[in-house]
Amino acid sequence: MRIGGPVTRAGSNPDEWILAAKERNYSACEVPFNHEASPDWIRAFAELASKENIVIAEAGAWSNPIDPDPVKAKKALLFCQQQLALAEQIGARCCVNIAGSRNPNQWDGPDSENFSEATFDLIVESVRKIVDEVKPTRTFYTLETMPWIFPSSPDEYLALIKAIDRPAFAVHLDPVNMLSTPARAYRNADFLRECFEKLGPWIKSCHAKDIILEPKLTVHLSEARPGTGLLDYGVFLKEISKLGIDCPLFLEHLATDEEYAAGANYIREVAAAHHIEIH
Repeated sequence: MRIGGPVTRAGSNPDEWILAAKERNYSACEVPFNHEASPDWIRAFAELASKENIVIAEAGAWSNPIDPDPVKAKKALLFCQQQLALAEQIGARCCVNIAGSRNPNQWDGPDSENFSEATFDLIVESVRKIVDEVKPTRTFYTLETMPWIFPSSPDEYLALIKAIDRPAFAVHLDPVNMLSTPARAYRNADFLRECFEKLGPWIKSCHAKDIILEPKLTVHLSEARPGTGLLDYGVFLKEISKLGIDCPLFLEHLATDEEYAAGANYIREVAAAHHIEIH
């Protein structure tokens, strides 16, 4: 597998960016620009990443193609198509987004309509429009798992795969985003095995973080740095290693380079303890 994470203060050209990734001992990276980048920039980044043996894990398409405002939804859908085309051009493992939200005020927020049948159908329609426009052959459009929109479970992801019915639609697995109950959080080793058993053939990239169950009067689950929470990284890494695809594992949502280094080092330590190879 590969480890990667965001690269801050990396400069403004491909050489500086790839050098910064190498300095952090990353073997996977995200696309640090969008589809508006120049063709020369895109080509140079892809060539340098290949030369330095760095896998381009994902291009982000963060937007809301199911926005209740049809003008905003249309704009987001176009952005997703453009980002998927960028991922195809640069050879990223996937283009990743969330399904969106029916929340009119927060593109990635909870809403009472997010788990309705109508919303499920909207997600199916939007994904089909994205992949049918681009028709990628070497990358995939994926939806990051989320706690308050489809897909929030392996079975919901399988239902989307079946309904969307496009080979270019695949899985981006962020298991922490689905640990939405104390029972699931405490029994996350079993949940991880379920995720990989059901979704393994479609997984193209994963996110790496951890989760803490805080002692509040109501349920409160918080993201944390890998190694500081409940997630069973031994099981997580073993399941990734079984995929046989040199899967990128990408850290996110940490505040400093030092935190990213600590998270990556923890993952490497767990991998070494379980004799799992990280390139």
